Amino acid sequence: MDDLDNDQRAALQQLREITNGADDDVAIGVLSSVDWDVQRAAELIFGTSSGAPNPPASSGTRRIEVFEVDDSGQGDLEEPVRPRRNSNSTALAVMRPFLSLFAVPLHFLSNIIRFIFGLLRIPVPQFRFTGLNFYRPLRPRLRPQSRGGPDRWLRELEEETGAISIGRSKLPRGTTSSISVGGQSSSSVSSRAAQVGSGNGIVEDGRKYLPDFVICGYEEMLRTCQREAKIGCVILVSDEHDDTPEFKRSTLTDPAFVKILYDNDVVVWGGDVQDREAWTAAEKLQATTYPFVAFVALQPPRAPASSRSSSSPPSLTVLSRHQGPPTPHTSGPTSAPTLVTHLETQLLPRVTPFLARISAAQRERERDRQLRDEQDRAFRNAARRDKERIEAKMAEERRMLEARRLAEEEARLAAARRAREAELARARESNRMEWRRWTRKAVVGAEVEGSLRIAIRLPSGGRVIRSFQPTASLTALFAFVDSQFVPANLSPYDDPATLPDQQGVGETALERHVETHGPQEEYWGFKIVIAYPRVEIPWSRGKTLVEIEHLRGGGQVVVELVSGGRRSTEAHAEEDDGYHTEDSE
Repeated sequence: MDDLDNDQRAALQQLREITNGADDDVAIGVLSSVDWDVQRAAELIFGTSSGAPNPPASSGTRRIEVFEVDDSGQGDLEEPVRPRRNSNSTALAVMRPFLSLFAVPLHFLSNIIRFIFGLLRIPVPQFRFTGLNFYRPLRPRLRPQSRGGPDRWLRELEEETGAISIGRSKLPRGTTSSISVGGQSSSSVSSRAAQVGSGNGIVEDGRKYLPDFVICGYEEMLRTCQREAKIGCVILVSDEHDDTPEFKRSTLTDPAFVKILYDNDVVVWGGDVQDREAWTAAEKLQATTYPFVAFVALQPPRAPASSRSSSSPPSLTVLSRHQGPPTPHTSGPTSAPTLVTHLETQLLPRVTPFLARISAAQRERERDRQLRDEQDRAFRNAARRDKERIEAKMAEERRMLEARRLAEEEARLAAARRAREAELARARESNRMEWRRWTRKAVVGAEVEGSLRIAIRLPSGGRVIRSFQPTASLTALFAFVDSQFVPANLSPYDDPATLPDQQGVGETALERHVETHGPQEEYWGFKIVIAYPRVEIPWSRGKTLVEIEHLRGGGQVVVELVSGGRRSTEAHAEEDDGYHTEDSE
């Protein structure tokens, strides 16, 4: 509102009164599109106008939102756009006061009726007075609805022209012989300029091609051009214009135009302004006449060299705009020869080196990023391997420590077990030795004269002879042999007379003790056998010597240790058995 002058504010006020208080932003947009002509603006709002609005004479109040405009290199490629003035503007200016006076009572009456109907909750009827609606102001449909977007528009374009998008043909970019006109190569504009005539894009396989349109939104196309440092071509048409069919047939299917866009990897985007996306693009590009073609690309910031920062990034800039009829056989603004000439002689030579530098810088940054990623990945892998190696070494050390600990614990337990066993063995041996000494004193005693003389060969190799009474028991023989294992340093005078666990006296106590303390052989620790023929004489309680056939008249027996016997006792017996043998006599 602050940017409007007095005449524009007066026009805005009159349009407000006619439309019963329409939105100011909408009204300003409609008035600016018709050069602030109130009558034409009202016709547009109420749908009584048969033609499209004329382009504005000045675009001082409208700015491009995304990028700058650089038309310095266009030359005379574009024809000046001159807004058409309506002859009724002067008459309408004279009638403005009368229209204002006529609209005041109607506006007041409409407000009262709407208030009453609102209280009664009755729908407000519509009363039309010369095409004006005072009870519900009509809003202009400035933003078209989406009809399917670029995808649908491209399908309709292919159906209308009988061509296909060259991107679907998978032709290699940069070729000079893939597309031709009437069998002639299109690598030179001068050689094809005379062949444009019919505008039929004939290729070697008999098909026609369209530019490689991208199927995306307008903003996405701009981001692609900015991200990949490519030239963008925006093509906007309107089916309401008579020049659109000729533009589609002659320019969009022209082999040279299609080829130069495809070979230079230009991002082509197009649409009909009746679609929302294309209408938005037309608003931002200030398209006033159709067909409309604009080229955009990254350019250095347009600022004085003194104030330009070395780190200022390039901005997306409109390189050139071409709008108007294609005019075949001539140099129309949107004809194929004009666009191809502009691309080859002006736009590509001026823009390609800068974009090549940007692409090279981007590739260098990408290589640096990949190198850093590879270095980081290698560092992470090395760190991971070092960590695994350290963890494995620590695990091995823990395993070795645990094995050593277990071995030490096992050795300690084995030592303790052996100590306990040795202690028990010593206790058993001590108890056994006490019983031997008690046996020597209480059972064996002194030798008596008897009729049974038995020669006994000890395990140590020594030989003793003992006389027994015929009524002597087998226990007496075993007790005598057992007493031979008492060491010589233990005097018979010190032998115990009684023992704590003794039950009974003499042979009876000994027999009870033998039967109580396990198997007989384990207790005695030896066997008594007849040498030849070899016959073992097992111990039996209450059995006499005369009951043994081989000993009835005396004899000779051999003592054999069982289970590895008592080595210390044997060693002692080898030294001295304490008795005189028959050989010594």
